[in-house]
Order: sequence, then structure tokens, then C-alpha cells
Amino acid sequence: MRHLKVSRRGLLTAGALGAAASTTALARPALAGPPTAYTWSNVEIVGGGFVPGIVFNQSEPGLVYARTDIGGAYRWNAGTSRWVPLLDWVDWDHWGWTGVASLATDTADPDRVYLAVGTYTNDWDPGTGAVLRSRDRGRTWQATELPFKLGGNMPGRGMGERLAVDPHRNENIYLGTPSGNGLWRSTNSGVTWSQVDSFPNPGTYRADPNDTSGYSNDLQGVLWVLFDPRTGGRRRKTQDIYVGVADKANPLYRSTDGGATWSAVPGTPTGFLPHKGVLEHEGGQLYLATSDTGGPYDGGGGQVQRLDLATGVWTDVTPENSGWGYSGLTVDRQNPDTVMVATQIAWWPDVVFFRSTDRGATWTRAWDWGAWPDRVKRYDLDITDAPWLTWNATPALPEEAPKLGWMTESLEIDPFDSDRLLYGTGATIYGTRNLTDWDAGATVHFAVTARGLEETAVLDLISPPAGAHLLSAVGDVGGFVHHDFAHPGLMYANPTHGSTTSLDFAGTAAAVIVRVGNPTSGTRFGISRDGGTTWSPAATQPDGITGGGRIAVSADGGSVLWSPDGAPVCRSTDDGATWTAVTGLPAQAGVEADRVNPSVFYAFSGGVFYASSDGGASFAPTAATGLPADGDVRFKALPGVAGDVWLAGGKTGLAYGLWHSVDGGTTFRRIPAVQEADNIGFGKAAPRSAYPALFSSAKVRGVRGIFRSDDGGAHWIRVNDDRHQYAWTGAAITGDPRVHGRVYVSTNGRGIILGEPC
Repeated sequence: MRHLKVSRRGLLTAGALGAAASTTALARPALAGPPTAYTWSNVEIVGGGFVPGIVFNQSEPGLVYARTDIGGAYRWNAGTSRWVPLLDWVDWDHWGWTGVASLATDTADPDRVYLAVGTYTNDWDPGTGAVLRSRDRGRTWQATELPFKLGGNMPGRGMGERLAVDPHRNENIYLGTPSGNGLWRSTNSGVTWSQVDSFPNPGTYRADPNDTSGYSNDLQGVLWVLFDPRTGGRRRKTQDIYVGVADKANPLYRSTDGGATWSAVPGTPTGFLPHKGVLEHEGGQLYLATSDTGGPYDGGGGQVQRLDLATGVWTDVTPENSGWGYSGLTVDRQNPDTVMVATQIAWWPDVVFFRSTDRGATWTRAWDWGAWPDRVKRYDLDITDAPWLTWNATPALPEEAPKLGWMTESLEIDPFDSDRLLYGTGATIYGTRNLTDWDAGATVHFAVTARGLEETAVLDLISPPAGAHLLSAVGDVGGFVHHDFAHPGLMYANPTHGSTTSLDFAGTAAAVIVRVGNPTSGTRFGISRDGGTTWSPAATQPDGITGGGRIAVSADGGSVLWSPDGAPVCRSTDDGATWTAVTGLPAQAGVEADRVNPSVFYAFSGGVFYASSDGGASFAPTAATGLPADGDVRFKALPGVAGDVWLAGGKTGLAYGLWHSVDGGTTFRRIPAVQEADNIGFGKAAPRSAYPALFSSAKVRGVRGIFRSDDGGAHWIRVNDDRHQYAWTGAAITGDPRVHGRVYVSTNGRGIILGEPC
């Protein structure tokens, strides 16, 4: 499956870069009174996104971290067998810091951990990159902002690690950077940074030099740094340092004087990019896994090379030249002759892991070809913790569901346990505790090892008054019916969507639920009349559709309004058997249904609010004025009250806030206490209150956060705190109509957040 993340492309403008790296305090807004007491957790999906990096500490058993491309970083908790999120404190203004470009854990002081953060190097992210440093394993952080951007979600993000800490003099840290910025160094444990002027090569490789967006044409830069610990000591910094560079002609550099001078390593094989480098210091061997592209979605050729550091002799130890590149690379520190490598990408029929116990002289495969189309496997695969990993598929052999992996750029043997291996894919982490059974011809048991790691971009949420408490629209993994928040929900099927973009339920017939999205199979529209237990796809769909867009269903469930990408707004009264273009609306208008009157629909586009009284067949603009004409706008009709509509959105510097209408959108009143609002949701009314609770990701009295109002918007209380900010939370929010105070919050990378009043 191609793993695409939701970027906030077009919503933000580029900010100015600073002139030099400097330490800054992490912003903490002043509260107008303390937040209301809530507990925060995930509605579990388990995994859901690309894990490009897994990093074991080399001196403390059991200490391991994982980084994700947009969903932050995690530390493994062996006591609970769960990953602990480390960046939930990142606030709205620093949302780009949840893209983790690299991670380093300190061998000399295992309490120290470092993150290089920043999601995009082009103008999709207005901020600059930063290095975050912690002295307590990620419980608290300090930040040094950099005078350039980093790209946790850019092409080539599976290569690395770009950050490295000197194992002897741990105040010395190196950072390889993209965009032509070269190699950087800190000599005071990450407090300040400066460019290593003597490093000669900032990289030459671009994924697509003709791309004008700034995304695929960026230089992928300096990729990783390795220290040879044999060349340093207690009072002497490491002298021999190796650096991989995204340059097919000059991929490897070395310093033998502690980073003062640098030169290309003689004889280094050329023609490929050095995705991974691993230095096995006991035997003095440096391994490279290379590919012809930076990945993570492509790669059609590559090699595995071994350098004997004592003799300077290179040996080609490539397992197979079969039309794929190599990336995931690891050495067994307990048995240094043992090395493993993964195909960087092998969409069909599956990734291949190779294992050697003789330094790459011979290899065995995780699976071999049997009698066509069967495969003979050395492993089995347990997806109990994330059963959705089949994507409802039953492919023809030799493909299987679930796959062993794809985008397998993180592959790590525990340095203290030869039987333990963890590896990341485009959607999860797998692990095993009996890896050495491979060598005896027994079955290696891989299982999902991603509990606690939630990395999905959530696009929409609904909480009906009956049936399942929550249904979600999720990027890359479709979406789920959630009955039990502690386990993955039931993935939508018939049709299966790669990304569900919008959901709705009928206001007076809540078992009727509609959804639209981007299919892996079938059509873009599905309808359920039993609360999401079963689904029926549309028999047809309008011509010209390029994306799922938005969907709305009438209060009685009898008619559906669909605003797809790439086509006009359409209407169906027969569950999608036929579609008719509506009149009076621009394409891509936002659409919603009145929750009481089945004849009434609403729409919004370009600052104009529209209403329909004929079941969505035709629309006319209302007299409403003063609404935001630019920026994202989301609006909803209140359950149980005809004509009651709330609208949130806008853009900084223009109209931006929260508006309320009680006359079906004819007029709107702005809520004065709310300076900015990006979404609106409804929940069960507070005791002794007749009006539903309101929820919004908003700025109220100068404070950004998740807010609730129990009196129709007159007063607002912040329900989250500074430790639980989750970066960008603007896509969707809803309360639970059955539990007062409960709120479900979408994130762009940290999954679905559940807030419960204490």
C-alpha cells in the first residue's frame, strides 16, 4: 500500500529562516485559569503509518526508540509492552515538530535522547527545523531551532540516522541535513549548533529535479553518521567518523582526526545511494545497503557492500541482484558475523529479508519460491493486535495478506538479545523473540509490536446517538467502527477505502451512515443501514471524480448529497444507484444536512452560505455576511434543533473564528470569546442544561487548545493541558452524545485522541 500522509499543503505560508541555530524555550501559553481535569489516551488503531527508524541504545538493555514521519517519536516500555509517545506536548504553532527526521540515543548517558524534527523542507511547513534534547528519556524536552528546515515526511526519509552522538565524548553530536545545508555539529550536547565547514559534500541527489513544488526536487543531503568507537577513549573524542551522502558518485566520507578534516573513502562503490550504514567494530567491518533511489516508495536496484576497515578492501556481498534496492540493515552485536538486510521496496509479491552468519559470504531468505505460486516461508505472521493489516484483501498467490512488509527501512537486532528483532513497515512495527530459530530451520514468529504507537492522519469523526460510539475517517487505512477504544475497530469494507475522507449519519435515523473516500477496490461511496456493521457500495458514481470529498445524508436517511473532488456536487435518493447534479452550488462546496428536517441541506463556499429546502436538489445563497472567505471552513448542524448551525474556520489576518445561526444560515452571529476556531463538535448536554455541549479546537482569550462550552457558547473552558496538545488538531472533533464531556479529537499523525473528564 502506498503510504501518503495528509499535509497541511496550502493552509500555511512559509516563514522566514533565522540566521543561526539558537536555543529557545518551548512555548507554553498562559492559561486563563487551569484546564478542566481530563485524562487523555488514544482510540486504538495500533500503528497505521510509516516507521522509518528504530534505534536501540547500545549500552543499556531494553532501551529502544522509534521515530515516525509525521507522528512523533516513541520509547518502548518493557513493563507494559507498549510504546510511550514523547511529543504529545508539541503545540499548534510548532506542528511541524511531529515529523521526526532522525533520532539518537546516547551510549555514554542513556538518559539522554535527541530528535531532529521538522516535517517539510518546502513551504508546506512555515517553521524551521529543530533539535530537541532530553535528559530524562523524553519525559521533558528543550529545543534548539535551526536556521533551515528538516524533512521528516520528505522523500528519502527512511535513510539514516542523520543524528549521531559520540560514544566517548557525548557532548559532541553530528547532524546530517538536507537542502544543501551539509553537516552540522554541536559540541555542547545539542544546545548550540554550527556547520562543519570542512565537510566537502552536501549531496547531489534529488528524487525529481523537474518537480517545481519543492517536495521531490529537494537535495536529500547528508544521510547518516557513524563513529568507530575503537578510535576514541574516555578523555578523547572518537577520531574515525563515517558519513553517508546522497551522491551516487561520492557516497561515503571519513574523518580520521575527530571531524577536523574529511575525505572520500577510497574505492567506495558508486552508482547507488547509501541508505544505511552499519559499523561492526569488533571485526572492523563497515556495511552499506544501497539503492538507486532515495525511497521510500521506489527503488529498482542496489547492492550490499562490506568494507574491511583494516585493509581498506571492499567486498560486494549483495544477496541477489533481482531488481530491487536494499535498505534495512543490521548486525547482531552478540554474534558479529551475523548480518541481516531487507529489500528497500518489493511491492510484488513481498519484501525479502536476507540473513547471513558469515559476514555476507552466503545468505538465506525469509521466504523462497516453492512450486508456483507457493512460497516456502521461514516465518509466520501474527496480526492479532492489528487485524486490519489485511486491508480486507484476499490476493491471488504468490501475494498474501498481510504482507511481511514494505518500505522496510528500519530493521534492527537487539544489541543484547540475538533472538529479538524489530522492523518497521509503511503501517506498523513487527517483532520477534526467536530470531535465531531461522538458522536452525525452524519457524520465526513475527507479530505486530506496535501497541501504543498510533500514527494516523484522521480526516473525519462521527459519534451517533446509538450503536457504536465512534466511527472514523482515516488517511491511508480507511477508517473504523469503534466499539472498544482499547482495541482496533472494525475496518470498513465493501467498499474498502485506502483513505476515507468524510462520514455522516442521519439525524433522526442514526443507523444510516454514509462514507466516501479513495478506494483500494470498488467505488468511492458506501452506505450502511445498520450502524456500520455492513455496507453496500454505490452502483454508480458521477463522472470525473478525482477524490472522495465530502458527504451528507438527510435527517431521515432518504437522500444523500455528495461533494466529490473533481466533479460537481451531486444528489442521490436511491443509495447511489443514480446521481443527479444539484443546481446553485459551486464544485467542492462543503455540504451538511439539517439534523431534524429531511428537506433541508446546507452548503458553504468562498464566504457564501447556501441552503436548500427541496432535499438538496437546488440551493440558493442566504443573506448571511461576514463569514470567512478564505482558509478552511467546517460547519455542522446541531442535533435535535432544526435550523441551528455552527460554522468554524478562516485564516489568520482575515475572518477567523466561530459563528452561530439559529435561522438555518440566514444570519450568523460571531462568538466574541473565540478568536480562532478550526472545527466544531457536539456532545451530551451537561446536567441541568438543555443545550448540547460544544467542542472546538480553537484559540480562546489568547490560548490555543481543546475547548468545551456547556452553555451554548457563552463561556468556554480549556479541557486539554500543555502536556496534551497533539500539534495540529483542526480536521475534526466531536463529543459523545451519550457521555457528557467525552470528546474525540483528530490529529495529523497521532491518531484519534480520546478525552474523558476525571
